[in-house]
Amino acid sequence: MGNKIQFIDRLRLGLAVSAAKSVTFMVRSLRLGAASVLPGSIARRIEPRLLQLLSQQVQNGVILVAGTNGKTTTSLFLREILERKGFRVAHNSTGANLENGLMTALMESTNLVGTLDVDYAILEVDENILPKVLAPIQPKLILCLNLFRDQLDRYGEVDTISKRWGSAIATLPPETIIVANADDPTICHLGQQLSQQRVSFFGLNEPEQYLEAIPHAVDSIYCPKCGHALDYKGVYLSHMGEYTCPSCGFTRSKPTLNSREWPQILIGLYNKYNTLAAATAAIELGIDQATVRDTIPNFQPAFGRAEELKINGKQVRILLSKNPVGTNETIRVVTQSHNQTTLLVLNDRIQDGEDVSWIWDVDTEKLVQRGGTLVVSGDRAYDMALRLFYSDPKLDNNCNLIVEEDLRQAINTALEHTPDNETLHILPTYTAMLDVREVLTGKKIR
Repeated sequence: MGNKIQFIDRLRLGLAVSAAKSVTFMVRSLRLGAASVLPGSIARRIEPRLLQLLSQQVQNGVILVAGTNGKTTTSLFLREILERKGFRVAHNSTGANLENGLMTALMESTNLVGTLDVDYAILEVDENILPKVLAPIQPKLILCLNLFRDQLDRYGEVDTISKRWGSAIATLPPETIIVANADDPTICHLGQQLSQQRVSFFGLNEPEQYLEAIPHAVDSIYCPKCGHALDYKGVYLSHMGEYTCPSCGFTRSKPTLNSREWPQILIGLYNKYNTLAAATAAIELGIDQATVRDTIPNFQPAFGRAEELKINGKQVRILLSKNPVGTNETIRVVTQSHNQTTLLVLNDRIQDGEDVSWIWDVDTEKLVQRGGTLVVSGDRAYDMALRLFYSDPKLDNNCNLIVEEDLRQAINTALEHTPDNETLHILPTYTAMLDVREVLTGKKIR
């Protein structure tokens, strides 16, 4: 780590970084966005090896956080742990997790000639590009969170992604640290097959948290080793739980940490997974458990991930809901509360995935049967409204469904229906979350 760069590479790197920083300054000065992607796109045209040249300057190594759900929250928590110990950390905190976004994030921490002086870099990585960036980055640690169906029009099924991950990780040095989710059969099997010397696992040990039944939005209930149906002792969410294969004997690996002994960041069972993932990774990096525990009560969420805002004197909580599993979990949070007003915002832009058929795999029945006021908006507002209607044909008897295409008006309507002593829950897809925050705060995140 922290290798020296040859003169000609240094020259081209300096030109690339200078150009990128100029673009960043112009974009932000003109308030055109956060400049989280464009600078990287321009810089890599000048120096195609930009990602490699920046990564090799990180003193203690690059940490990659990959998975379908939880990347941003887990990355932020791990960053706060490391910074509490005094480490300097580069991080793609805006959530721009494709190649250009990774480069832009690293350049944020360089000087004008491309010198990167940080101890660690934490990069959340889109699950589809993880295999592409492993060779240039040569990470110190890879944190594998989970694999769920997400944007099938772009990625395909989870088995395809898992195989690509395994093949790419297998080429990395044996000292690469792997932290994998024991409760996800696909990820667990991946970890068990790797030749790296240090493979650790995280997961839950809390049977009282089991769901009553396997949910409709389930992905991998078959053995990743032999294809036989897994025998589940219980599931926590989707296909994640405690399992064995009655055919070949494949079974869940033992987590490093006992989840019962750990509090969690934020609300929702999925954030217990995020807590344990970051905590396990930090401990593998040599951070003491006391520091990890001390970071938990002071953790503040990333934008849109259980973020709470005060709007017109009322409490608003934004729960990003971008795929079946994630939305089922945010619905669980809503239905376990006493709050009676929910705003659902469904978009179908490129960053969301243009196929919104996934909403039919969401257990919206629980939300509708609970009653209250449901306000629906977004580019595909009527698709979501139809899904809610089919959740209970007698919907009018149970809850008040309001469809409002204009997002600003939808937010105002939802706030009007929210009593002063309750919290308005907003469940948006990714681009919808950006739109919601812009309306609520007046600030763009791009």
